[in-house]
Amino acid sequence: MSAYDWKNNNQPITLENAQVQPVASYQPSSEHTEVDNTAVKRVVRKIDIRIVPYVSLLYLCSYLDRVNIGNAKLAGLTEDLNMNNSMYSVALSIFFVGYILFEVPANVLLKLFGPRRWIAIIMLTWGAIMASMAAVKTSAGLIVARFFLGVAEAGLFPGIIYYLSLWYPRHLQTLRVSIFYSASTVAGAFGGVLAFGIVQMDGVYGLRGWQWIFLIEAIPTLLFTIVTYVILPEYPETAKFLTEEERIIVIRQIEEHSGCSKEKVFAKSQLLAAFTDIRVYFYGLIILLACTCSYSLSLFLPSIILGIGYTDTIAQVMSAPPYVFACVFTVAMAYFSDRHKQRAIYLMCASLVGSLGFALLIALRNKGSTAMYIAATIATCGCFACIPLCTVWNANNHGEHTKRAVAIAMVAGMANVGGIISGQVYRGEDAPLYTRGHTICCVLMGAAAVLTLITRIHLQRENLRRDQLAPGVCDDDVACEGGHMYDKVKRVGKLQNDMQALNSIMTVPQIWSHALIGSILPLIFVMRTFFNVGTACFSDYLYPSFYS
Repeated sequence: MSAYDWKNNNQPITLENAQVQPVASYQPSSEHTEVDNTAVKRVVRKIDIRIVPYVSLLYLCSYLDRVNIGNAKLAGLTEDLNMNNSMYSVALSIFFVGYILFEVPANVLLKLFGPRRWIAIIMLTWGAIMASMAAVKTSAGLIVARFFLGVAEAGLFPGIIYYLSLWYPRHLQTLRVSIFYSASTVAGAFGGVLAFGIVQMDGVYGLRGWQWIFLIEAIPTLLFTIVTYVILPEYPETAKFLTEEERIIVIRQIEEHSGCSKEKVFAKSQLLAAFTDIRVYFYGLIILLACTCSYSLSLFLPSIILGIGYTDTIAQVMSAPPYVFACVFTVAMAYFSDRHKQRAIYLMCASLVGSLGFALLIALRNKGSTAMYIAATIATCGCFACIPLCTVWNANNHGEHTKRAVAIAMVAGMANVGGIISGQVYRGEDAPLYTRGHTICCVLMGAAAVLTLITRIHLQRENLRRDQLAPGVCDDDVACEGGHMYDKVKRVGKLQNDMQALNSIMTVPQIWSHALIGSILPLIFVMRTFFNVGTACFSDYLYPSFYS
């Protein structure tokens, strides 16, 4: 059963002290009347224009600053600092140590300071650190700077994911998060071309090309610090760019799909709930596997392309097109995921595409540079598309604000464990073909697809249990976890009797078989859609009550 009682006109059921309570007589309030769809679309479009492009630009700056070390390496960084391959790998990985340690505290501080102030503070900090990296003289200095760069950047990605969840209902979040995350693919494409131009300044004012990379790419971050503090809206309730009527529409839309919980302040009990929820660790493991591969590509793609057979300068430029294709693929997967209200199916597809790309890099290693380059592009598309899908899947399945903020930060932290591992995947001694690194990434992306399937089965079982709840009862944990509240709100009324009858005759093995079939059949249809053989409109016909 959902957090809404179909016998009470889909009105939210009150919940006291997180206990399961029967619903008393409830009178519909005028505050929850249905809003005209045209007005909703107009307000969503207004928020899209004001918020999504700007936060995407901030993430572009962040991602550019963390991965430009790969371009700096080709510009002479390791030679000037006398770094061997092992020290360079440490410099790559140490960033993520600081990142992981401070992600959860950063999201807690975001709730205390507010998004506008907190994001401006961390941008000022990491921009200053990035500029100072141009002055390092030893490998130890670079490693220390990279650690604190990770500390400073830790608050942006999980903070923005949580921030967007406050502005959009669940069924609209994936596309927006994917556009936001696609800034990382744009950074990859733009970074290579920008680095190619900056390196031409080698020797100007006595500075090497890699020093100019760190200096020039820090400038946008520092400038946007001021802009962020001035223009970034805090919350829908206080947004000055919305009229009073528009603010009410946004708040109603969020509350309609927010589950049982309506708390807005920091809640210690929900902090503990996030750490004890097994589902958070499912999402975290999936995104850890995907991020290990995506970060490996981000850090080593110029070197991989160099190994394929291109020169240093051409490798900088040729690293851009794979990110362009990855950006388009990521947004397309997110669009269909939102349209059909499915996460796991598309996440499995993206994982398999990434695994295929790495397998092709291994199989085609003696087939020429063009074949290898296409394989690298396929791998990049699959890896990057996984991240926003898994991130939103996690954010969608937590109703309470504090728990959601902490769970998002936890999953982002586990993702960046993949960043630590990524620095060790592609080793200098494996150049130029990096067969061992490709093999590792191929296996990891395949494992991500399998784990996604297991998670989907687990969530479907939770949905079956929820559908057995008696009318008028709200189970806060189940209602806010493992299901798509939007689907459940609209369909739970007509489905409950069928689901109760189904569960009364199904054994546990049958439930698992039922869930497995429910995962495999839609996957086949999605693959048909991807190759334009059929349509992707299957989701509402196969297990329409499940959001997994």
